[in-house]
Amino acid sequence: MQLRPYQEQAREAIESEWTNGNRKTLLVLPTGTGKTIVFAKVIQDCVKNGDRVLVLAHREELLTQASDKLYKACGLTTATEMADQTSIGSNAQIVVGSVQTMQGDKRLNQFNPDYFDTIVVDEAHHAVSDSYQKVLSHFPDAKVLGVTATADRSDRKNLGQYFDSLAYEYKLPQAIKDGYLTPIKALTIPLTLDISQVKQTAGDYSAHQLGDALAPYLEQIADEIAKQCQQRKTVVFLPLVQMAKDFTNLLQEHGLTATEVDGTSENRETIINDFANGKYQVLCNSMLLTEGWDCPEVDCIVVLRPTRSRALYTQMVGRGTRLAPNKKELLLLDFLWNTEKLELCHPANLITNDEQVAKKMTDNQADSGQATDLEDAEEQAERDVIREREESLKKRLEEVKYRKRRLVDPLQFEMSIQDVDLANYQPAFGWEMGPASDKQKQTLEKFGINADSINNAGKASLLINRLIKRQQNGFATAKQIHLLERYGFQNVGMWSIEDAKQMIARIAANRWRVPFQINVKTYVPEH
Repeated sequence: MQLRPYQEQAREAIESEWTNGNRKTLLVLPTGTGKTIVFAKVIQDCVKNGDRVLVLAHREELLTQASDKLYKACGLTTATEMADQTSIGSNAQIVVGSVQTMQGDKRLNQFNPDYFDTIVVDEAHHAVSDSYQKVLSHFPDAKVLGVTATADRSDRKNLGQYFDSLAYEYKLPQAIKDGYLTPIKALTIPLTLDISQVKQTAGDYSAHQLGDALAPYLEQIADEIAKQCQQRKTVVFLPLVQMAKDFTNLLQEHGLTATEVDGTSENRETIINDFANGKYQVLCNSMLLTEGWDCPEVDCIVVLRPTRSRALYTQMVGRGTRLAPNKKELLLLDFLWNTEKLELCHPANLITNDEQVAKKMTDNQADSGQATDLEDAEEQAERDVIREREESLKKRLEEVKYRKRRLVDPLQFEMSIQDVDLANYQPAFGWEMGPASDKQKQTLEKFGINADSINNAGKASLLINRLIKRQQNGFATAKQIHLLERYGFQNVGMWSIEDAKQMIARIAANRWRVPFQINVKTYVPEH
């Protein structure tokens, strides 16, 4: 099977991380972009080198999916460690194992600590849980690849505590732009659901209390879905099985052909196949279909299970992001959750990690009353946030103008060079969260940047890399930008170092005044 360009880049990046000594590395690919085929090809490379490989997951569907892909794409067979199935005694180089089974002392102790050379953890946002860590720590010398659609966890345990690096990340907006996933439109429903009294469990809302809080609103929600989803193939996520069944009946009363599926459904496969084949318009479930199930024709997702977990939210929405014939977009219905306790995930969190931009997107969508393309919404929110940051910058510059006057404030520099990655940066790994080192601060000050307000090592590292790259490419220095912007010149961050140097020389020769024939608002260097 021929890999797509980003898949091949991911494969090479993973193997490069291992070669460079980062034995535990992450791959982040959006749902629907082929993470299973990528790790199957990586496993194929490992097997060629003589490795024994363990694929570790927490659901049978994921293990079956991995086995099928390894056989169909690479011609590789697997043995299984799950319930009463065991790989002991087989000659298979690849084992697919359920973490629930593998963590048992009796099962785990059948394997020597050096038995597996490589371990692949599917849905790796679970990897820092006790069950996974028990298995992984039993094989301390194995190379580890964690694969996930998002590296976030609801309990805020950072994956950087375990993984050494992020080998490769292909982001949802890029996958949509490249044509591998469908565009997403979000519609905020003007119905405020009061869940402010619902308690938390393990960093997220209690499912049982959510059920009680949502019950009074189900009739109104069903009415809204009937208005929006008559011509759409819709999946609804709810917190409880009984609520999913009750809501299915409500949808049927509103004229929709709806059905429900859960872990106890004896005819689960039949229900799912009937939905895929068009017998039903709406499929309701209580968190059953978050992982390991695909129906590309789904073009509407309704999340009635509010969550702060971006991993969980992404998995739910991911059921509708795949491409299908005649499918133009995915419609994501977003409800207003009244809560004072937690910052919940909204459609904005699918496309940006910047909390300010996400909040602005959510506010803008609530005000619009129309379905909005997420990429367009992000661009507008970024413009709004930049404007607000510029206003904040003015205040901040007033406060620091008497402090280290010759050095440039890093926020001002970010705004000047219009670097979105710098402005939106959030530390992910443990070393990134620590304070900037003295060496980093000294390097930044040599480049003319005031390092006092750089509050973590990751931001300092990224900023230093940007400064070095700008220097190599001949762009204006931070000090040049700062000086010329004080005179009112625009977009100096895009000037070359020579253009900036020449203009500063002209101003100096004119007794530090801008020559009268130059309009600082419109001036653009000729070179």
